[in-house]
Amino acid sequence: MSAAARAAHPGGPAAIGGDLRRFWALTWTLAVTDFKLRFFGSVLGYLWTLIRPLMLFGVLYFVFTQVIRFGKDVEHYPVYLLTSIVLFTFFSEATSSGVQCLLHRENLLRKMPFPRLVIPLSVVLTSLFNLGANLLAVFVFTLASGVEPRLSWLQLPLLVVALTVLVLGLAMLLSALYVRYRDISPIWDVVLQLLFYGSPVLYVASTLPASIQREMMANPIAVVLTQMRHAVLDPSAPTAGEAIGSDARLLLPLAIVAVVFAIGWWVFRRETPRIAENL
Repeated sequence: MSAAARAAHPGGPAAIGGDLRRFWALTWTLAVTDFKLRFFGSVLGYLWTLIRPLMLFGVLYFVFTQVIRFGKDVEHYPVYLLTSIVLFTFFSEATSSGVQCLLHRENLLRKMPFPRLVIPLSVVLTSLFNLGANLLAVFVFTLASGVEPRLSWLQLPLLVVALTVLVLGLAMLLSALYVRYRDISPIWDVVLQLLFYGSPVLYVASTLPASIQREMMANPIAVVLTQMRHAVLDPSAPTAGEAIGSDARLLLPLAIVAVVFAIGWWVFRRETPRIAENL
């Protein structure tokens, strides 16, 4: 940033700024631009957003149903597996992209005083665009598999909102920390692997022993996937509240989401004035 810009903004650019309309306009513009540029010049274009989760689904479905013979006792297991992969892919993609998002926008950060939160928020919004496209394919597959639509499907948007709040909190936290500590990127790659196998993506929570199941359900991702199974695929499957032991215990994963978001916001806001200098 130039000396004149620093003089005009002695405290550094704010995380949000005072003009919310400008903030949301910048966020939307960056997100849409990134979404379009990601597949610019490719033959298949936006279909690439579907290919990766579908290929992973195909491999895992073959292994778990033909080799390991898992899932035969789980109602609509193929649909559960595909939906879980799509939701976890959103979590993984958004947080992984969020880690280095400030570094990738280094030139913009150094040249222009604008609300810094625009960058991680636009990354999450771009991933939401991908999730929306993937969920359309999932719903087609769901209906083709014989799952009947029901009012409980309306819970899915609420579950996506809860997952998005968690993702945004992590994106703010990881992006701010990465500016100072470059080890954050490989560390987060390992954490994602642990979360993938520690969350009921390949399996359902009800197949685990009760003690392990209740501990695992402290993981907000596990709550989202378990409730998704009950609301969308199988009304007879346990709800997230039943899986964790009681509805009151759901306050723990909800508190984790709130704390992660609050810490992410606090750290990002604290680091905002010095982001350009530390890059």
